[in-house]
Amino acid sequence: MRKSKMWRMMTVAAVAASMTCGVFGVQSVSADDKKTLKVAMECGYAPYNWTQPDDSNGAVQISGSSDYAYGYDVMMAKKIADELGYDLEIVKLDWDSLVPAVQSGQVDCVIAGQSITKERQQMVDFTDPYYYASIITLVKNDGDYKDAASVEDLKGATVTSQQNTIWYDSCLPQIPDGNILPAQESAPAMLVALEAGKCDAVVTDMPTGKAACVAYPDFKLLDFTGTDGEFEVSDEDINIGISLKKGNDELKDAINGVLSEMTEDDFNKMMDEAISVQPLSES
Repeated sequence: MRKSKMWRMMTVAAVAASMTCGVFGVQSVSADDKKTLKVAMECGYAPYNWTQPDDSNGAVQISGSSDYAYGYDVMMAKKIADELGYDLEIVKLDWDSLVPAVQSGQVDCVIAGQSITKERQQMVDFTDPYYYASIITLVKNDGDYKDAASVEDLKGATVTSQQNTIWYDSCLPQIPDGNILPAQESAPAMLVALEAGKCDAVVTDMPTGKAACVAYPDFKLLDFTGTDGEFEVSDEDINIGISLKKGNDELKDAINGVLSEMTEDDFNKMMDEAISVQPLSES
């Protein structure tokens, strides 16, 4: 249920007051100084986030770099920072460094397409979902599995996906007699493996799949969702959240206040916009 505007204003006001005392882990110099929300992401996981050379479309400069970051995660980070009266700093880290960075306080939060899994919840706290991502499979248009209509139809396929994701850890083992290659270090590496013919299929989420089909026209997206042959996943596997240091309830509540004013349709429209402007989709 969407919370009232008055509730949201009271929440943001209370959070702003607590920030003055440095509750969010960001120190203020004076009452006139604007605080900075430090957000970590890979900056290499389109359409969630990517790196580009300029500030086109509203991209944000990456901390310590001449490059800029944009994508769905940056769009969401900008909205949250604007609503809470923060400046925004984007910190570029590799996938496996994201959780340790928020645990150590190096960053305030991670907005990077993370599924809200039980394993991650043991290490960090999560906000409410800021996206819902169904599971899909990518194959080549002319490949042996182009007509697959279920997980069973992928039997015997050589497959891979990104490391430390539910795609690799939970979905690939469901493929009968699947030849599971070592996990790829990133989403782009996973897509390159498919393009290069090193595998027959990769499993990922819908936004990544849609973006990949724009960048690689010879890919075909297979969606088994809603059929008897779909991948077995839980809500936690497809609910994408923003991770924070355990116990940082003030920031979590503030972000949830912003998310509560958005609908799933708002999320989807924002994602479609990100896909439409990703660098590889430009001719």
